[in-house]
Amino acid sequence: MNWILWSLLSAVFAAATAILAKIGIKDIDSNLATAIRTTVILVFTWAIAISTGKHGGLTAIPKRSWIFLCLSGLATGLSWLCYFRALQLGPASAVAPVDKLSVVLVIIFAALFLNEALTPMKLAGGLLIAAGAVMLAFA
Repeated sequence: MNWILWSLLSAVFAAATAILAKIGIKDIDSNLATAIRTTVILVFTWAIAISTGKHGGLTAIPKRSWIFLCLSGLATGLSWLCYFRALQLGPASAVAPVDKLSVVLVIIFAALFLNEALTPMKLAGGLLIAAGAVMLAFA
């Protein structure tokens, strides 16, 4: 499978996450809900790594990769805590589009930090995503 199919599957599962999380956090604290979700993900992903034999490469991971993967994990955790709190407070149909403003930020950050080209098409697409997110959030 190529990156487009994997990206579409990610979008489907992200949509399912929003709906399932909104239902699941109805009567519990959003931080506790995030902890439960994270535990499930931890067990699930380690099961995949171990069952595919990829866990043996831990010692070969460069220090720089460890640092950035740990920072990415912290950012993910903070994102999830904020996302679950937002879902608890607002409608899923508004929270999810605002959360997807991350796409616009990735376009900007990729240009700034990864030297990816910020083409007119990417800029226009980012602006459309931003406008769509705002429209959906306040519709």
